[in-house]
Amino acid sequence: MRTVFLGTSAFAVAVLERLAESSHRPALVLTRPDRPRGRGRRPGAPPVAVAARALGIELAQPERVNHENARARIAAAAPQAVVVCAFGALIREPLLSEHELLNVHPSLLPRWRGAAPIERAIMAGDEETGVSIMRLTAGLDSGPVCLAAREPIAADDDFGALAGRLARVGGELLVEALARAERGTLHFAEQDDAAATYAEKIAPEERLLDPACPAERLERVVRALHPHIGARIALERDHRLLGVRRAAQAPPALVPAEVEPGVLRTVGARLVWGTARGALELLEVQPPGGRAMESGAYLRGHPVARA
Repeated sequence: MRTVFLGTSAFAVAVLERLAESSHRPALVLTRPDRPRGRGRRPGAPPVAVAARALGIELAQPERVNHENARARIAAAAPQAVVVCAFGALIREPLLSEHELLNVHPSLLPRWRGAAPIERAIMAGDEETGVSIMRLTAGLDSGPVCLAAREPIAADDDFGALAGRLARVGGELLVEALARAERGTLHFAEQDDAAATYAEKIAPEERLLDPACPAERLERVVRALHPHIGARIALERDHRLLGVRRAAQAPPALVPAEVEPGVLRTVGARLVWGTARGALELLEVQPPGGRAMESGAYLRGHPVARA
């Protein structure tokens, strides 16, 4: 089946690579324009642009995918299906009606519609998530679903690990959906809107761990934001922000009463941070302007009061 692929992120790269090695190899890839990145703010290409060039697939990076020039570029490729995966921009009419658009969404719809389904599933403590292949419509991830696959969430899964598995599942599921469409056996079922939950984009303030929350929840937040966004705590002595890359819920027997919420202390050789219920053991941290390091290395260069 002749396809066009729309995607931007690293998650979309894995799906694109699987699609490219199938009989449904895209004739054209569309992604977002290059943007300033990093401390130097030098222009950098989206991951999908890099992948498309490496795969030798024709690439377009329009400022507006809904503009008539972009739509004409898609139409010229004469796709039988347009695949969308983590594109990062709303697709509107008339583009929605001009082609069969299939969206690869990393959740079990209608749970976690929206921009951050993987992060929200981990934060909520869900035991499983998955990937859904749906028809793209004007609503927010509300179109009918044709295929879905489940994926368990392990107790130690962070975003990077879970997203990697889901991307592989999504690639396989997409190829199966296109094969069924080619045979005329692809069927869709409407979602139950009453069961929908929404995965809002991660706001900047959500990176800052709130000591008024229990340690159990904050440990999930750390995993949900690693490694792409990163969680932080405010140090009580000077309010500087310490990045938290890996953390665990500290065993209750090791947390003395004097470790107050929002206070960083050492307990033996452990670095712990008090919360409203229990404490977080910080396993890997990143000082302001510094590199990531194990907690032991941090303690050697940054004195912390002992509980």
